[in-house]
Amino acid sequence: MKIQVIGLGLIGGSLCKALSRGGVHRVLGMDIDPETVRKALISGAIQEEGTAATLKEADLAVVCLYPEGTIRFLLEHREDFKKGGIVCDVCGVKAAVVHAAAGPLREAGVRFVGCHPMAGREFSGFDYAREDLFDGASFILTPVEDTDPSAVAELAALARSIGFGRTVTASPEEHDRIIAATSQLAHVVSNAYMKSPTLREEAGFSAGSYLDLTRVAKLSEEMWTSLFLLNKEPLLYELDTIIGHLAQYRDALAAEDADLLRALLRKGRELKEADLRRHGVRP
Repeated sequence: MKIQVIGLGLIGGSLCKALSRGGVHRVLGMDIDPETVRKALISGAIQEEGTAATLKEADLAVVCLYPEGTIRFLLEHREDFKKGGIVCDVCGVKAAVVHAAAGPLREAGVRFVGCHPMAGREFSGFDYAREDLFDGASFILTPVEDTDPSAVAELAALARSIGFGRTVTASPEEHDRIIAATSQLAHVVSNAYMKSPTLREEAGFSAGSYLDLTRVAKLSEEMWTSLFLLNKEPLLYELDTIIGHLAQYRDALAAEDADLLRALLRKGRELKEADLRRHGVRP
């Protein structure tokens, strides 16, 4: 299969490396930075530089840009993609992208599927791309009513072939509602936690808990601002929910109510243990 990846950052670059790993596909890479393209060619992540003109040759085009850039690229190039070919995006929000692009691409004769590979690192850019970034990860597909089922099946099979551990299908709205809790809220909490003045003195006083909680505080503010604003309502719900729970802990502590504090901690522990069991891990 000839595959063109648009945007060679962490996710796009890692996809190129994963797709090229087995030597089955011919991978083209497209990026606004010539140096990034050069690195991708030298490393073997791609076999050819992609351009707007080569889009018509790609059996699959994968757009790996920020949400607004993804929407703009999909709409501006809807007539450039291969007729009957598959186009997907990898944005962390789906409703805004899918509802903007699915109709125009369908009318242009393109099979479009919104997707989201659930993997990442606290670093960005091609220099941090890894061919094994997606090994064992989840690949989410968000078809809508008019999505070609064969395109969904082909993308799911391709995802598994390059190392993804499972594929999940959801509506764009369901994806955005759940991702607000599992990903976006974690980034907000981690980023806010770093603002404690006490943490300027953490050297020698921190271990795994600190590192685990602060890993995703190192983020791209440009990308995450876009993701948060495009998923405003689900994220506001999650923020209001966690603020409410934090207030319970704070009030119990202020009142020196050991019984309530113990009950709150117990409930959280029990929920985590149930979560571990759902994942096949013995608590």
